[in-house]
Amino acid sequence: METPMPWILGLSPSFSVPVAAVLGLVLGSFYTACIHRYVAELSLIRPLRSFCPHCGTSLAWYDNLPLLSYLLLRGRCRHCKRPIGLRYPAVEFLSLAWAVALVLKFGLSLPWLIYMVFGGLFIVGSFIDFELYILPNRITLGGAVLALAVQAFFGWAALKGALVGAMAGGGFFWVLQQGYRIVRREEGLGTGDVKLMLCIGALVGVGGLPMTILAAAVSALAASVVYMRHPDGSGVRTRIPFGPFLCLGAMLHILAGNEVLAWYFSLYR
Repeated sequence: METPMPWILGLSPSFSVPVAAVLGLVLGSFYTACIHRYVAELSLIRPLRSFCPHCGTSLAWYDNLPLLSYLLLRGRCRHCKRPIGLRYPAVEFLSLAWAVALVLKFGLSLPWLIYMVFGGLFIVGSFIDFELYILPNRITLGGAVLALAVQAFFGWAALKGALVGAMAGGGFFWVLQQGYRIVRREEGLGTGDVKLMLCIGALVGVGGLPMTILAAAVSALAASVVYMRHPDGSGVRTRIPFGPFLCLGAMLHILAGNEVLAWYFSLYR
């Protein structure tokens, strides 16, 4: 899936970025609904229309334009005037950035479509993990099954590589989890992270795991300085979700993994 494939619908590169950007924004708006409704334990389809999480008022179409409505309303609900959480524009912007970054590398091709799907799973799962310290099985295990199915579409060799990657990623993190539990007699790594690595390993293969894990570790270490402080300034939090950083590492590998490896090995020539 690393090789760009022919352009879909005959669109040239000059049109691909705007198309990807619009689709990324639309999907980002959908992702915000998925995250909010999962966290709030609400149905994804009832009510069908988006609504203000504070006053419950259904939103008109012009108040539900990704990013634009947030800016026009200055981050507040038109009806109750209460602030709209930064999570909404953040998710929409990340979805936009992901769609554009992928199209710049792959074009509007089958790999672009595949990675868009998994990027959506990673974005939704990450923000749920930030909120609840939970990675839903429908994202982790469901993503693993989907990744294996996608790889099977490309043939037995791809499926075999995905199976090895899933076992390597999930197995390595399971060993880490059990080792920490034995040594420290407490939970240090969530089972959701182990399941997530099944999905990531199947998607990126064994070769993609080192950069994924390294990027996750470095970004988590950098973010922990800020994240572990309590919002009210009362001290530090002792827990930090690792799932979002594993997702970030996988996404960075998809975008630049081969280039980074090529650069690294060039240093030893």
